[in-house]
Amino acid sequence: MRVLVAMSGGVDSSVAAALLVERGHEVVGATLKLWGGPSDSGCCSVADVDDAHRVAQQLGIDHHVFNLTEEFDRHVVAPYVGEHARGRTPNPCIECNRSMKFDRLLGRSDRLGFDRLATGHHARVTRNDPRGGDSVWHLRRGADAAKDQSYVLSMLGQDALSRVEFPVGDMTKDEVRAHAHRLGLRTAAKPDSQDVCFIRDAEGRQGFLSGRMELHAADVVDSAGRPAGSVEAVELVTVGQRRGMGHGTDGTRRYVTHVDVSARRVTVGSAADAMCSAVVLAAPSMTWVDRPLPAGTRAVAQVSAHGRPAGCTVERSDTANGDLLVRFDAPQRPVAPGQTVALYDARDPDAVIGAGIAA
Repeated sequence: MRVLVAMSGGVDSSVAAALLVERGHEVVGATLKLWGGPSDSGCCSVADVDDAHRVAQQLGIDHHVFNLTEEFDRHVVAPYVGEHARGRTPNPCIECNRSMKFDRLLGRSDRLGFDRLATGHHARVTRNDPRGGDSVWHLRRGADAAKDQSYVLSMLGQDALSRVEFPVGDMTKDEVRAHAHRLGLRTAAKPDSQDVCFIRDAEGRQGFLSGRMELHAADVVDSAGRPAGSVEAVELVTVGQRRGMGHGTDGTRRYVTHVDVSARRVTVGSAADAMCSAVVLAAPSMTWVDRPLPAGTRAVAQVSAHGRPAGCTVERSDTANGDLLVRFDAPQRPVAPGQTVALYDARDPDAVIGAGIAA
């Protein structure tokens, strides 16, 4: 089998490539050059490309670099900026997976004649026995719960899952590093990448966004509309945020319950005020691993990469455009507009069934 391996320059994708070589496949490595600006996050840097190339040399496989900087800026960076301008909280890593790795790169893999695209994600793809009449592909959590990345892959459907491989999905991180050490791979002890690849630590989110959009100061008010302070940039405030919101008159911490960019207003309340019992997922953003869920289906929701799964019921909202309503069994921390909500099977909580973006 011919397999194109997305090699980020990290240990997971290095071992993914090594495992496929060991299994006797014809393997070629590919690194995406996505961000043309400076980066210090351990992702998308010149050093990462070099690490990927050196590992490919160690494994005796060809290695290519695909320049997708224009597409990355158009499909990931620009929407990231636009969402903040609207007072929403985007997840650029999910959008990168959606539009870069499992759209542009997967398409290129097909055109180059590869049978599969492999990555170093900690997730698993399984398939029901087609002899039993069910040939559905399933996306499942990785074996290492602490490193599971099924959340950031939750937008994948049958077409992509039928063509991808996650070779390290059945391994723990310690096992991955041990395998890399045994092979003497230069990435064996390399730290995991952190944060958003196109934002440097020195500039932070505010520094990056201020160079691409205008930021506006805003008033902070309590639930009764009484003045409660101010913020430097309303576009940087997230629903559920506690940092920088101070304390109420009773000394309790305040949390953001609503962000209104156009009115330049941030509303805060107590921890109890910030809890939510349901979240609406915008219909255009919904994706399904197999098929849409009927109303009333029980599920498990996860609202961040390492968030705590919460029992819920999936319902149709009362909006005319067919939005989905996820009603939690118990009040949860607020889900900021723009956040992705991944849905898992209530009967099999390791299996992703779909995802959507909070309206």
